[in-house]
Amino acid sequence: MDLNPEEKQVGAENFQATIGSPLVRREFLEEGIKQDVASGRGLGPYYFGYDKTLDEPIRVGVIGTGDEGNVLIGAINPDFLRVMAIADIRPYNVHRAFHGDHYSDEALEVRCGLMRKYDWKTEDEARRNVNVYGDYRELLEKEENIEAVIIALPLHLHAPAAIAAMKAGKHVLTEKLMAHSVHECKEMARVAQETGLHLATGHQRHYSILYDNAVKMIGSGLLGNLHYIRAQWHRGNLPGLDSWQQPMPKKAKPGDLLAEELDRELASWKGKLAELKKRKAEADEIEKWEAKVAQKIAQISDEDIADKVEQFGYEHELIEGVYDRPAIEELIRWRLWNRTGGGLMAELGSHQLDAASIFIAAVHEGKKQLPLCVAAAANRPLFPVDREVEDHVYCLFEFPAPDYDPLDEHRRRKKISVAYASINGNGFGGYGETVFGTDGTLILEREQEALLYKTSATTSKIKVAQGPKLELADEGDPLSAAIGTQALAAVERGYTEQLEHWAWCIRVNPNNSDPELHPRCHPTVALADAVIALVSNVAGREGRRVEFDPRWFDPASDETPEGVKPGATQYA
Repeated sequence: MDLNPEEKQVGAENFQATIGSPLVRREFLEEGIKQDVASGRGLGPYYFGYDKTLDEPIRVGVIGTGDEGNVLIGAINPDFLRVMAIADIRPYNVHRAFHGDHYSDEALEVRCGLMRKYDWKTEDEARRNVNVYGDYRELLEKEENIEAVIIALPLHLHAPAAIAAMKAGKHVLTEKLMAHSVHECKEMARVAQETGLHLATGHQRHYSILYDNAVKMIGSGLLGNLHYIRAQWHRGNLPGLDSWQQPMPKKAKPGDLLAEELDRELASWKGKLAELKKRKAEADEIEKWEAKVAQKIAQISDEDIADKVEQFGYEHELIEGVYDRPAIEELIRWRLWNRTGGGLMAELGSHQLDAASIFIAAVHEGKKQLPLCVAAAANRPLFPVDREVEDHVYCLFEFPAPDYDPLDEHRRRKKISVAYASINGNGFGGYGETVFGTDGTLILEREQEALLYKTSATTSKIKVAQGPKLELADEGDPLSAAIGTQALAAVERGYTEQLEHWAWCIRVNPNNSDPELHPRCHPTVALADAVIALVSNVAGREGRRVEFDPRWFDPASDETPEGVKPGATQYA
């Protein structure tokens, strides 16, 4: 992934040229797409086979409006989903749900907030349209008119919230990972089947047009025999500069290393705002900084719930006998603790192993393949005892190749290897996947860019023209040009398409009676992704090799890697 500019341009041009070729799926090329491309609407309906709009949007509640919940709100198409209620116990998250995330222009782009999404001018107007709850169970009890819920709570609450929602008659889309344990995933799958409701999990690469085109290339044989995939997610997080270690309000945890940060920023931002008003700056600039100050005040106001979070199940604990962690820290920094989160494999690795599984399925005529084994190591060389999850994780998986046969002495060696690493402390190389075949190499970077090489990047001698270029099979076809430009130049990560398709499945197949009309990441697919991530955690923490039991991937089987039978945990 660390290529020089010339190598990257070669790969980009090769990929773009192939997009315009007959190798890639073309059935979405309908006359109506011209108007949609021109209007800025997405191409999801043409790629994934759902309608461009619904007669009536799905009435939905959002349970959990933190970072990911607000990303999902920002990805909503109002023609498909109408948010009727939200639930979150943190004042800060509720504020962002309405106003958006004003920390930066980039944050506001993806977390625009309900007011901007539905064109409500004030928070009062928004609250007249959206009911607000602390406890999600109250939302499920009182909001009888809601048809479905989006769940973006901390990982340990995915199963209890999803099961409660389905028992209340609501369809569910829950953020990844499907659940905190395999037995919880299986219980969720069984409740979905019993109730006839749609249960989707947010592995959005299933709805990425970029990845869809990559899959078609791999399936067409363009790379030759697929034999190795390398994936990574490198982040520069260090002690004191960790995106998972969110600042704590000072009154919530006096003495915390980051406790003064919020107060310092608030004072700085108030000073900036006062200076802008004094010199009578442009109204939009003043408005921008007023929004930032209001957001910072809301973040600090989380201290008001410090003595209430234990009633929602968060716990005060002495970590490793030396680190005193109050219950509100378990809530705000939930990704750092084993009870509430799943570490690097659940938060990051699950996405990329999901992508690897999609690529491997492409050479198996679209049939998802179960991994055979994983060997892993996980460690914490950088961070002190202010967390439980690891800094680094390294995994090596083996999947069956198309000619794999475990009973044949020669063919049982026919495997596809997948190497994965996620580290902190150095972000060099970023994140992405590299797919190696005997005839070519495909690189996908940051879910935004695809590079294709007919040989290795280091030996490619293709002369590169100056400036970007989109090569098409038929350069005189403006429709193909529009599609190529939309799919590659303005790549979306698949969140909107994921939500649209889920809503469409609910509307056209409300009882889930048609086995062909379901979200692409349905319970069986999501369960497999969860098994891979959770078993990799065990292998990494114990530093050993684990063979996958096919029964772990079957929702109907009671076998689980943790040895707990589905249904053993009773949820209130």
